[in-house]
Amino acid sequence: MKKTVLIIFMLALVTAACQTKTKEHMSQNVKHPEWSRNATIYEVNVRQYTVEGTLKAFEQHLPRLQKMGVEILWLMPIQPIGVINRKGTMGSNYSVKDYYEVNPDLGTKEDLKSVVKKAHELGMYVILDWVANHTAWDNPLISQHPDWYKHDSTGKVVSPVPDWSDVAALDYSKPALRRYMTDALLYWIKECDIDGYRCDVADMLPVSFWNAARPELEEIKPVFMLAEAEKPAMHDTAFDATYSWDFFHLMIDIAQGKKNASQIDTVYAKEQKTYPPDAYRMRFTSNHDENSWNGTEYERMGQGAQAFAVLTFTFPGIPMIYSGQETALNKRLLFFEKDTISFAKTPLEGFYSKLVHLKKENKLLRNGKEGGKFVRVHTNADQSVFAFLRKDANKRIFVILNLSSSPQQIKLQGNDYLGNYRELFTGSPKNWTLAEEATLKPWEYRVYTPE
Repeated sequence: MKKTVLIIFMLALVTAACQTKTKEHMSQNVKHPEWSRNATIYEVNVRQYTVEGTLKAFEQHLPRLQKMGVEILWLMPIQPIGVINRKGTMGSNYSVKDYYEVNPDLGTKEDLKSVVKKAHELGMYVILDWVANHTAWDNPLISQHPDWYKHDSTGKVVSPVPDWSDVAALDYSKPALRRYMTDALLYWIKECDIDGYRCDVADMLPVSFWNAARPELEEIKPVFMLAEAEKPAMHDTAFDATYSWDFFHLMIDIAQGKKNASQIDTVYAKEQKTYPPDAYRMRFTSNHDENSWNGTEYERMGQGAQAFAVLTFTFPGIPMIYSGQETALNKRLLFFEKDTISFAKTPLEGFYSKLVHLKKENKLLRNGKEGGKFVRVHTNADQSVFAFLRKDANKRIFVILNLSSSPQQIKLQGNDYLGNYRELFTGSPKNWTLAEEATLKPWEYRVYTPE
């Protein structure tokens, strides 16, 4: 009997430990800046944004972006680029030669301060892309503090991965390196009044580094932190938002006919189970890596690109637009060379502006747990059509997306969607009634907003 009691007691301890671990895994101590709650992120490829490729030239676009409703401007790395082992003519923005300076090709610190000041005046916020995992081979740290770097068995400094031959890997087991990097993060907030960071390959560093750094940054001002990572633990103390890679890759697979729309439910259910309820998951159809290395959204998603963009703005999460998407950019931008985006025509600016302003002005689409409840609306064609509501006790946004290359005749199920709406893109009023049928063209999208 004593043995049985002991076994039961031990099992109870194991169960409690597992439950505690799960709760810790789901914890979130980050306090999001209030201005991030209804914000859209816009990634700025400064080198390619204008003919000049400078911060000063980019500044001229701020009023246009503010008119679109964009609130968070993510500037790709602005530091000087290494020369040793450089790739291409201009090198990678992610090969940092000096953490405390501005790449002279982009301008000066005064130019950066001017961009930030103007953005703030227009009600926007600026975050810098931060490359903490590795440095250029000619960064002074490599000679001043060789012990801060990772070495192979022969004592030779190594790259993080073989293909990243233009950079050297840092070793975060060294407390002095952690102190240096935290001080560098603090510097740009103090010196240029930036509002946070997008952290490159954030999960290649120990999360303990980020957890320690964020509170120090918060002592200066509320900041927004985006991790190029997907680990739920990133949301504990360090980051507001993480990349939703699973969601992104699923959209591509649906567009290419490899998977179907009903599988979005599976990915979302996994997110709900894995991430804290107030975690921001970043939704996107393109970014600098995908565009340059894997193709534009039109190469990957074809005629469905706009339908998937609508999904990223109306599904729970924080949306992101990459430089030039409003121009319907359909070319891969060179990564290591100058390759200017033309803004002479912006045929999708109105499309993105409607989505950004809907996000900005409607509390049902707020980021994190403050957004409206997500409710799936089923149809007789769930493998092709993804329909859902964002709702609270009083209002609803109703979204219907044909995520297939075939026309669909659908019949709506349930009654959550009933009511009067106005369609976002056409302005047409619509009263949805019980068991109503609708015909959708291939890749057609409809967003019904409260009357």
